[in-house]
Amino acid sequence: MTTLLKQETIRQTRFKIGGMDCASCAAKIDTAVRRLDGVADVSVSVTGASMTVSHGGALPEDKVLQQVARLGYGIVKAEAHVSPISDKAHADHVPNDHEGHDHGHAEPGQGWWRSRRTVLTLACAAALLAAYGIGHLFPVAERWVFLAALLVGLVPIGRRALMAALAGTPFSIEMLMTIAAIGAVMIGATEEAAAVVVLFLIGELLEGVAAGRARASIQGLADLVPKTALVERAGGTSEVPAEDLAVGDVIVVRPGDRIPADGEIVEGSSDIDEAPVTGESTPKRKGVADAVFAGTISTDGVLKVRVTAAASDNTIARIVRLVEEAQEAKAPTERFIDRFSRTYTPAVLAVGALVALLPPLLIGGDWNEWIYKGLAILLIGCPCALVISTPAAIAAGLATGARRGLLMKGGAVLEGFRRITAVAFDKTGTLTAGRPVVTDIMAYGRDERTVLALAAALEQGSSHPLAMAILDRAKADGAPVPPALAAKAISGKGVEGGVGGVAVFLGSGPAVGERADMTQVQRLAVDSLNGQGKTVSVLVADGVVAGLIAMRDEPRPDAAAGIAALKAEGIRTIMLTGDNRRTAEAIAASLGIEARAELLPQDKQRIIGKLQREGLKIAKVGDGINDAPALAAADIGIAMGGGTDVALETADAAILHGRVMDVVRMVRLSRAVMANIGQNITVALGLKAVFLVTTIAGITGLWPAILADTGATVLVTANAMRLLRWRG
Repeated sequence: MTTLLKQETIRQTRFKIGGMDCASCAAKIDTAVRRLDGVADVSVSVTGASMTVSHGGALPEDKVLQQVARLGYGIVKAEAHVSPISDKAHADHVPNDHEGHDHGHAEPGQGWWRSRRTVLTLACAAALLAAYGIGHLFPVAERWVFLAALLVGLVPIGRRALMAALAGTPFSIEMLMTIAAIGAVMIGATEEAAAVVVLFLIGELLEGVAAGRARASIQGLADLVPKTALVERAGGTSEVPAEDLAVGDVIVVRPGDRIPADGEIVEGSSDIDEAPVTGESTPKRKGVADAVFAGTISTDGVLKVRVTAAASDNTIARIVRLVEEAQEAKAPTERFIDRFSRTYTPAVLAVGALVALLPPLLIGGDWNEWIYKGLAILLIGCPCALVISTPAAIAAGLATGARRGLLMKGGAVLEGFRRITAVAFDKTGTLTAGRPVVTDIMAYGRDERTVLALAAALEQGSSHPLAMAILDRAKADGAPVPPALAAKAISGKGVEGGVGGVAVFLGSGPAVGERADMTQVQRLAVDSLNGQGKTVSVLVADGVVAGLIAMRDEPRPDAAAGIAALKAEGIRTIMLTGDNRRTAEAIAASLGIEARAELLPQDKQRIIGKLQREGLKIAKVGDGINDAPALAAADIGIAMGGGTDVALETADAAILHGRVMDVVRMVRLSRAVMANIGQNITVALGLKAVFLVTTIAGITGLWPAILADTGATVLVTANAMRLLRWRG
């Protein structure tokens, strides 16, 4: 029963939101939608311009659309799907009561220059200019024309303040603006109030442009996939929309073309530039049976590719979807700022009221002067810049990581990497490439090329990993592979057959003893190779040992450098493997990493628990399947893969292109993001502190107050966008 409760099936309906430029906007939408009956949870992503609503039964979609539109945002339904509730996914979700911003109804994806907010800003600015002109010509009407200009912008702002208050967000920036503007009119500062409203709208417009740039940083990934594809049908080729490709279709990719779908090469070979997707600087040579990803480029050959994933499920689409969902998961720092801002805005209102009332009441200060200062404090105190400081940096960090094949599922994971003090690696497929290669060939009485050719002849047609290693080495060395007659496998021993009139056997050392005598030198050579963690096959030709072929699953090219880089960052490294101790220790010695071998999955989980009890923060890197218990037990689980479903859907993070060095890059990206957040918070609070002092001192007024707010918001967003240029 407990399991059923934890895995209760719910529905999730996704919406695209227009005109949402900051975390305050997201919080206002979150609060409003969360109040609707039938809604279990709400996740809003500013950068993804999206909202996911979790609900148990049928969702009253019309009420959701109406509730969001009433706040002044555009909204359309995107998609719906069923998924299990995850305790981890819903942990620490904190609803909040942030302020929002003034927005016209902007359709999702619509250019900022076409939105009603832009029209409102231009209309308000034009009205202010007209008021200056009319006031100059007819001074007696000056107050009234400025009041009319003020109302052009203030009426929509006031309406949205009322809607936000009714939807559960009484302390919004619209409310602060409305109070400040009305108060300014009451003390005779109508002209300044009208100017402040225009400046506010212009600042909001700048925020919208900055948010659009942040949004484009991840949506640009989707643009890597071409819109059309050449598909083979009915004996010819025809151009079709890439989104219409079906699994099993065969597409033609010409030199220089971007590949329009994930697939497998069925004809041709080419150097594939994967830099747009994985960040790999060097193109990879790929041929028949090799996998290719949507968005990569065939540089020099014509390929025929069989589609293996629909457009909505290709590598690029999954990355975009994963990052958008990750941006909806809040980091601990962001949750703290959320909680802080819930009490911050009411406190600002209280401080503004005290500044306006106490000096006149206690020391006989001028009422108009101190009310003016109190109103300015309301505008200075708007927490927009503070609230956006964390999610803007988190979103930029997630986006720049995704562009380099570093996928992290949410701000909590991104923030958590900076606290990692130890990394535990699986061996096979993680520190190593996951497939054996021929490392040594020793010949006796024949040359090495002949030994390799005879062994490859026996292994033709076999799919065994060791056989594939021998065949790959023969192909790489250009060794001839003659036909083998009456070749057959001998269970548990090896394979035998006739090659060029010579009786040949290839098998393990113990099995060779039945067919040929090995010299002491040969036995010592086998023992030495075994001691290095290598598997040795012995070749016998016409009853005489002709050679030894040693194979091992070798470390990835950057494994040693990746381990060294982690150590340089003060992070402990350890290898946990189920492989035999001799092989594990040989690999560990070559990489400079401590090793624990011959472990079952539960042993790995137990060791990680022990290290955590010692006070270490552990990241576990594995293939996402057989390491599931250890990945779940670690503070952060990292799946190592090449764009597969497993690599993208399991663990807390995924490394797309299988580089060990990318583990330390995740740590460095996390530290860069957290440093950026610290800078943003300093700018947001520092500017407010400066203008608070200057306002009370009578140096600055309403104009600088609103500039301090919107200017700080733009500065914070621009600073966060610098993370998009991070190179690791």
